[in-house]
Amino acid sequence: MTLFGNVTIIVISRLDPRLHTPMYFFLSNLSFLDICYTSSVGPQMLVNFHSTRKFISWGRCVAQLYIAFGLGSTECLLLAVMAFDRYAAVCQPLHYTTIMSHRLCLLMAAGSWLSGLVVSLANTLPTMQVPRCGKNHIDNIFCEMPALLKLACVDTSFNEAVLLSVSVLILVVPVSLILVSYGYIGAAVVRIRSAEARRKAFSTCTSHLAVVSLFYGPAIYMYLQPPSKDQGKIVSLFYTMFSPTLNPLIYTLRNKEVHGALRRLLWRNGR
Repeated sequence: MTLFGNVTIIVISRLDPRLHTPMYFFLSNLSFLDICYTSSVGPQMLVNFHSTRKFISWGRCVAQLYIAFGLGSTECLLLAVMAFDRYAAVCQPLHYTTIMSHRLCLLMAAGSWLSGLVVSLANTLPTMQVPRCGKNHIDNIFCEMPALLKLACVDTSFNEAVLLSVSVLILVVPVSLILVSYGYIGAAVVRIRSAEARRKAFSTCTSHLAVVSLFYGPAIYMYLQPPSKDQGKIVSLFYTMFSPTLNPLIYTLRNKEVHGALRRLLWRNGR
């Protein structure tokens, strides 16, 4: 379901010229990211669910930790960039095409990906150097930083402080910018006289807010508390598996532009 939904978003955004806009450019980035995110965790998780011997090698665990944390960090930044795009579209409609130029969109998308992967590397390396003293049982559904820090047989105060600092930078700062953007958006939408224009603005913004809530809520709960506290494995499922599956549905159920693009694509291929 995750692969089908997100690949569909990417394909129609690419093939339909009417969707060649900054909003769908960033949405395609989000869909590709969600495919990578789920693929970094899902296959090994499914293997372990159907196996009596739950096992992952240390090398694959390190790779999974780096990739999953990097993609999660990238998604935090990308969702903030998408909020800025909505702010520019609603609050600065006359200057939207000038503000959201193709070059700026590429720079913001590339910056989100690069920053996420660099932040992950800065956290993964110290975590891997913590002595485990033979402990090798991870109490989680995949190799995640708080779960790995629990295996340490030494004081991990420094690692926890680094993780908390990065979590504040990656989670709290972007979500604060998102809330500020939507504060301005809400004030601008209220002033729109046309009911149809107001409905369209609310439709695209509520979809993005739903995605933000699904991802940020569990992530903040997981990372803005000490790793020693039991966060609950089900929380990890929300931002690694559930959110990537639901994102395409959220963006397509009430989106007339996507519905129209799908109809045109199916009609063209069915001729």
